[in-house]
Amino acid sequence: MPGERIGLLGGTFNPVHNGHLRAAEEVRRRAALRRVLFIPSYIPPHKQSAEIASPEDRFAMVGLAVKGHPAFEASAVEIDARQTSYSIITLDKVQALHADSRIFFIVGIDAFLDIGTWRSHRELIERSRFIVISRPGYSLEEARRALPSDYDKAFVDLKGASSLTDQLADRHRIFLTAIDALDISSTDIRRRVRRGQAIAGLVPEAVDFYIRKKKLYQE
Repeated sequence: MPGERIGLLGGTFNPVHNGHLRAAEEVRRRAALRRVLFIPSYIPPHKQSAEIASPEDRFAMVGLAVKGHPAFEASAVEIDARQTSYSIITLDKVQALHADSRIFFIVGIDAFLDIGTWRSHRELIERSRFIVISRPGYSLEEARRALPSDYDKAFVDLKGASSLTDQLADRHRIFLTAIDALDISSTDIRRRVRRGQAIAGLVPEAVDFYIRKKKLYQE
């Protein structure tokens, strides 16, 4: 019998916002995940470092955002490593902590299109599963072109709540999942903070308070 299903939602979370929470909950229900780990990166290898809050502040905000969500958990597995974050290393660490679990990486289609550049991406796909979620301006079908044709049978469209059965999880590795996402971006939130504009409704109230208290993202 397969163990519990754990989703890994990584990112800069600079800052975490309601769009992240909405996407995680929709995927959790759709894929019947037991829990979702929010994993802030320490040094994101594919992003510029300017304007990125400290690892400690980003982790603290994630902790505040997931508080009260029983299935959500803030994980410091990448931040504690104090080194560049790579998914294959994260997978090793999570599997060591949850040996009998099935691991599902939750990634946006925009990020998945670059999977061919990820370290040990073939091994990563063999040892885990991917839930690729829709993003405005992208077609989920583009995901199939991100990998060679020998991966064609690894893909499947996931439709409907709790439709990711154990049988599907056994046969496929990459699940394309259209979600009803909120149009919120961390970039816009940081811009609003710099301009002194309100961010209520874009981030959880506790995260809004933390940003103001710590004077993050200001000039």
